[in-house]
Amino acid sequence: MVLKKLLQLFGVGKKKKDSKKKGKSIDPLWQGVVPHSTVNVLASKSILDPCSSGAGTVLSLQKHEPECSSIISTMINTIHGSENDDYKLFSQFDVVQDFSDHHYAKTSPGKATKDWTKAIQNEWKLLQRDLPGSIYVRVYEDRTDLLRAAIAGPSGTPYHDGLFFFDVRFPPDYPRCPPKVHYHSGGLRLNPNLYESGKVCLSLLNTWWGTGCEKWGKSKSTMLQVLISIQGLVLNDKPYFNEPGNKSTANTPPGEKHSVAYNQTAFVLSCKTMLYSLRKPPKHFENLVVRHFHERERAILDACGAYSSGMVVGSLATDGAKYACDKWFVSFKKSLDAHTELLAKELATNRTRALELDRDAPAADEIVSTS
Repeated sequence: MVLKKLLQLFGVGKKKKDSKKKGKSIDPLWQGVVPHSTVNVLASKSILDPCSSGAGTVLSLQKHEPECSSIISTMINTIHGSENDDYKLFSQFDVVQDFSDHHYAKTSPGKATKDWTKAIQNEWKLLQRDLPGSIYVRVYEDRTDLLRAAIAGPSGTPYHDGLFFFDVRFPPDYPRCPPKVHYHSGGLRLNPNLYESGKVCLSLLNTWWGTGCEKWGKSKSTMLQVLISIQGLVLNDKPYFNEPGNKSTANTPPGEKHSVAYNQTAFVLSCKTMLYSLRKPPKHFENLVVRHFHERERAILDACGAYSSGMVVGSLATDGAKYACDKWFVSFKKSLDAHTELLAKELATNRTRALELDRDAPAADEIVSTS
């Protein structure tokens, strides 16, 4: 089962060690104890749904290692080392106050029934317990119908080292119907399933066709599944084939050539998205943006340089496969070089912000546990 395998890859369902994190109680409205939810995945497949004409497509799952697994990132980690402790300073799940910049802030929350509140409470508990290490969530104390998530782009894809932000609203009839999800696109279309308008097309969200367990089910589907599906099945290594009309060309010379060109474009747009995030990070994720891009600065710039020299974007090939020098590559190189220059300047500014954060961070012996 695709979703089940995906959840297992990210370690969902395994109990984490207790950690002492700052933050409010995860009970959204009351103090009653509700048993932990379980991830009940019944889907035998997950349909990716770019909301375009043509038949649907079922993508095979690509395994993403917890460390960067591309040839580029492998070289970078060998030289510069892997992740440091920066991310430990940013909780994966927390309850916050200000929701003013949320996409659904002006949408009425509706009447909170007891069943609705219990469903949200269970979602919060599941997210706090089982979020994979590369997804971060903030929920709102005064608007428990809203949620914001940051998803790190998986290694081995054209989205590696990027941060992608999503605003979520739980409607009054939740969980009988799926949550509403809006992607912070910046007006860019870097994936067939993620529209410039912010629309996210996924059968699990009922924004594309599907049958049976491919679609949202009130007793088996969760927000955690939605986030993991976006990361693992939408932001994949060959997003060109997410488009239904392109699936039939997979593993053919023309199809693979177009896929390579699509990945080139997707990586440049991912770089542009990085610039947007660095310049104006979504509220409550400012520190994550600073620390993430400070940690990955060298890896991002080294990847840009390698891709500009001809190495395949997001390639998992151990021989460092290179492109043929054609018109697509020439155009890609020109655009990438321009964005690399902009990124280098913005990342240098971000480096200063990271140093300020480190300077202002309390020493370990000054941190008082709230647990």
